[in-house]
Amino acid sequence: MNATLPLVGRAIREIVRTPDALFPTLFIPIFFLVVNTGQAAKIFPSDDTGFLAGQGYGAFQLPTTLLLAASFGMAALFLVEEIEEGYFDKLRATPIPRAAIVLGRLGAEGVKCVGIAVLIVLIALPFGIEIASGVPGFVLLIALTAGWGVVYGGFLQIVALKTRSAAATNSAGMIFFPLLFLTPNLVPRELLTEPMEVAATLNPVTYLMEALRSLILHDLDWGDVLPGFGVVAGLGVVMLVLNVRVVNRYD
Repeated sequence: MNATLPLVGRAIREIVRTPDALFPTLFIPIFFLVVNTGQAAKIFPSDDTGFLAGQGYGAFQLPTTLLLAASFGMAALFLVEEIEEGYFDKLRATPIPRAAIVLGRLGAEGVKCVGIAVLIVLIALPFGIEIASGVPGFVLLIALTAGWGVVYGGFLQIVALKTRSAAATNSAGMIFFPLLFLTPNLVPRELLTEPMEVAATLNPVTYLMEALRSLILHDLDWGDVLPGFGVVAGLGVVMLVLNVRVVNRYD
């Protein structure tokens, strides 16, 4: 932990020094929120659509926006720069745990996702979107979003370490879009046709989305929320182990 915290701080300073890199992280998810809500809000009016629980369609789409915002892995791109400049080799030569090297960037990614998620929710609230689960639900909403950001950042770091290429890392980031569209992102899972419902059920992102949606639309129900945290915890352990393994075998 003593080695991890300075590396987290260093990675956060990198993010702060490049605020222009945060623009796509905010603009693209909010763009999708506006477009999807504008196209479907009249199809699913809040008064006549049971799955909206009295809120507008924008509330149903907010989880998609949060997950999309958390899937811009800046940490991996900064890692590629570090590799190209030779600093990563110097870092590996120091007597610090390999897990600290991995967690340094992923910790900063989590902090970034917390800030982005809070900002997106604050932007959404004036448009009539409410967090029905209250303050505890808001905290869980942000934590779950940030947790997914760390998990996805871990995946992109593996690509960065394996390829040492910014182009390949950027391309790998696009994998989230198929994962996103194979979820009940437009309607609840029970309204999907059978092939799509099967795909959504097998997709771990579905359980994240449904957990976030539950926190926004309903009172806090741990039965709906825990599967999302289970996905984050399980994939988080896998990504950490794989990242450390790749760093150990980097040469």
